[in-house]
Amino acid sequence: MNVEDFEDRLREFRPRLHRYCARMTGSAVDGEDVLQDTLIKALQARADGAVVDNLEGWLLRIAHNTSLDFLRRRTRHKVVPLLDDLEDAPLPEADIVAVGFHIFLQLPELQRCAVILKDVLGHSVEEIADIADCTPAAAKSALQRGRAALRQLADRPDEMRLPLMSDANRQKMATYVRLFQGGDFDAIRAMLADDVKLELVNRLKLEGREGIGRYVTRYAEETRWRFALGAIEGRPVMLVFDSTGPTEKPKHFVLLDWREDEIAAIRDFLFAPYVLETVDWVRLA
Repeated sequence: MNVEDFEDRLREFRPRLHRYCARMTGSAVDGEDVLQDTLIKALQARADGAVVDNLEGWLLRIAHNTSLDFLRRRTRHKVVPLLDDLEDAPLPEADIVAVGFHIFLQLPELQRCAVILKDVLGHSVEEIADIADCTPAAAKSALQRGRAALRQLADRPDEMRLPLMSDANRQKMATYVRLFQGGDFDAIRAMLADDVKLELVNRLKLEGREGIGRYVTRYAEETRWRFALGAIEGRPVMLVFDSTGPTEKPKHFVLLDWREDEIAAIRDFLFAPYVLETVDWVRLA
């Protein structure tokens, strides 16, 4: 497989890898960060001559270890206790897809890994054992316990995360959204820091006001988008709705990083629609 074919396969697997990383980290946004680290490691390993027989399994092993590294760097979360009454039946696909990413984070790591790989991605117990570097018996036990715990957690009343953001950050994002709504794109360009960075997730990265000013111009030329203030997993965002289709759910969203009153970084998820799969989001007044 040449380099171009290898990169094409990585793009093909990207949504499936994100489903794994997002549930392992408990966040669609953090899952995208882990996914990008996974792909960088895969490309480096390929350049170093790694021989791969099962590409998806190999990528999932990298994603698994990268997710664990990410979690170890972050404050540890409380996990649910192991349950005695175990159910061996798989969770219905519609039910497990609807489970919020943060609910998975309440499972112990191996249980989380087993349920995601089996009931979300369709891998066998033997493949789970290979990816998680454990015995098949341990993988099967973790799968049973994880399914039982996830059923218990999913039956609890929905607890949408409230947008825990400072008034200052909320106001900055609200101003940004109002400028988009009013079409004042010159004012938006004036808010950009000289060294502002743009990431069109899954497409390209740019740096500097000139190139990113053209990105803003493209939004100015597109008439189908509608903009609203919102929160994704407690982070202030600009929600973007497509006026030509169903409007009950945003088509994508935009995250900003600020340096005082200047925009230091823009992260636009236009080309990564998989990130919105069951993500916690809310529209704010």
